[in-house]
Amino acid sequence: MTSVTVQKPGRPLVLLVDDQPVNIQVLYALLKNEYEVCMALNGADALAICRAQAPAVMLLDIEMPGMDGYEVCRQLKLDAAIRDITVIFVSGHIDPALHARALATGGADFLIKPFSADLVLAAVRRHAPGVLNITK
Repeated sequence: MTSVTVQKPGRPLVLLVDDQPVNIQVLYALLKNEYEVCMALNGADALAICRAQAPAVMLLDIEMPGMDGYEVCRQLKLDAAIRDITVIFVSGHIDPALHARALATGGADFLIKPFSADLVLAAVRRHAPGVLNITK
């Protein structure tokens, strides 16, 4: 998988990780105007992008073939060079035990698919440094 980065100087980088391209497309459409965005379709590529580009935030699917999101987060948090990357887990599951496991693994937040545009933007804005968003 080749990563794609949309360059917007001075904006935090957000990494989207999901094995379903349609989910990446939806998230990209929501975030592209405020953030640089890069994408990965699997956990191994996600970790490689983290080491090469150090995104501010990663939106990470839980269920992926090979390495699931929990393992990606675990490996990320074990690596001193990239452990400070904020992980926001995303899943179609509403089971609170899965949410708790995601947070215990090192996730900072949890979003449920299908995505609510307002919740996605609020979560990324809350965790991405350097973005000031004031709502009236």
